Amino acid sequence: MKIFFDSIGCRLNQSEIEIMAYQVIQAGHEPVGSPEACDVAVINTCSVTAAAASDSRSKIRGVHRKNREARIVLTGCWSELEHDAARALPGVVQVVTNSQKETLIPDVLRLPELETNWDILDRRSVPGIRRRTRAFIKVQDGCDNHCTYCLPTIARGASRSRPIRVIVAEIRSAVRGGVQEVVLTGSQLSAYGLDQPDGIDLTDLIRTILDQTEISRIRLSSMEPWGLPKELFVLLRDSRVCRQLHIPLQSGCDETLRRMGRPISTQSFANLVSEARDTVSGLAVTTDIMVGFPGETEKEFDLSLAFIEKMGFAGAHVFIYSPRRGTPAVHLPEHVPLQNARDRSRRVRNITGKSAQSFRTAFLGETLPVLWEKACPSESNRWELSGLTDNYIRVRSESREKLNNQISLVRLLELEGEKMRGELLV
Repeated sequence: MKIFFDSIGCRLNQSEIEIMAYQVIQAGHEPVGSPEACDVAVINTCSVTAAAASDSRSKIRGVHRKNREARIVLTGCWSELEHDAARALPGVVQVVTNSQKETLIPDVLRLPELETNWDILDRRSVPGIRRRTRAFIKVQDGCDNHCTYCLPTIARGASRSRPIRVIVAEIRSAVRGGVQEVVLTGSQLSAYGLDQPDGIDLTDLIRTILDQTEISRIRLSSMEPWGLPKELFVLLRDSRVCRQLHIPLQSGCDETLRRMGRPISTQSFANLVSEARDTVSGLAVTTDIMVGFPGETEKEFDLSLAFIEKMGFAGAHVFIYSPRRGTPAVHLPEHVPLQNARDRSRRVRNITGKSAQSFRTAFLGETLPVLWEKACPSESNRWELSGLTDNYIRVRSESREKLNNQISLVRLLELEGEKMRGELLV
C-alpha cells in the first residue's frame, strides 16, 4: 500500500508524522511523496489559530482534488475538536483521536498493534514536501497548564513523557540514517519527566542522549518559561547542544499575562533570560508574541512593546490573537478590533526585526559551524548553500562541492537582509 503523509502546524505534528511513516516502512508498505500516487493519505491537522484550522481544511480538500480515489485519514488537534466537520469533508474515511494516534497505522493497515522498532530502521526524511535535514523527535505530549486562549491543550490532554530508552533508540536510528541534528519537541517540553515516578527531567534526557548516541547536534524546540530544570542552561555549553532557547513570552504586560492564564511575570521572564545569557555565550533567545488579546488596551500594549524592546530577542514569531471556540478567552470582554491588532503586530515585528538584526550583527567576522540544509546548483557551476548556525543564524555560501546535510566551519562576512553571507573554511 502507498501512503502519503502531511501535517500542518507545530514540530510535534511533524514528528508524529515521521514516526507513522516509519511504522509504514516497518510493516513493508511505502510512504510516497505526493497525493496523486497514494492509496491512503494521512493528514495531521492543527487548531492553534483560525488560520491553522483553515489550512488544515484546505490541505484535505487539496488532497481530494488531486486524487479522488485516495482514502483520507485525519488526526491531530483540529479533527479532534471538530470531529463531525472533519468527517464530512470529501474523501475522509476516518478521524483518529490524538489518544489513538499511536495505533493509527496498524489500524489503517489492518495489522496487529506494533511498536516502532528503531533498532532495525535507519531513519531518513519522509518523502514529499516535508523533507528536512533535521529529525524532529517527540519526547513529550500534552500540557498541564491552561492558558485561556489555547485549544491544543484541550485537544492533547495532560502532560506525559516518552521513555528515555525509546527516545535514544529513535535518535540512534536517525544517526544511522545520516541525520546530523535532532530537535527535541513536545507540547510542554520543559515538563519532560515530571509525570514519571523516578524524578527524571529534561536535563537527564539530554545527558543520556549525549552519552548514548553519536548525534552531532541536539536542538530544543519551544519551551514554556516555567518549570525549566535548573541545570539546563549549563548543558547548552556543550558543543553538541545548540545555543538556542525558544521561550514564548506572548505579552510583555503583567496584566495581559494574567488574563492569558500564564503563570509567570515579566520580571521572572527577564530574570530567566538574563541567567541563560549569562551562562551561555552567544545564546539566541527567540520567542512567540501575541497581540490583540481581549482587553489589551493601548497602555498595556505600550508596556508590552517596551518590554519586548528591552529583551532584545534574536527572533520572534508575532501573531494576532485568534478567537477559538471552547477556550475561556472567547468570553472575555473588550475584544480588540482587527485593524488595531494588525497595527500592533506591525509595530512589534518592527522592533523584533531590529533586535534580530542586532543579534546577527554581533557575529560579523566570527567563525561558526553551519549545518547546510540546502545545496542548489548555481550558474557559476558551483553549489549555492543555505544552512543554520547552532544559534539559529541563517547563512548563505557557495562551494565547489554539494555539502547538504554536512556541518562546516564558516566565517560570517556580511549581512544580507535576514541572512548572512559566509565563507567556507577548508
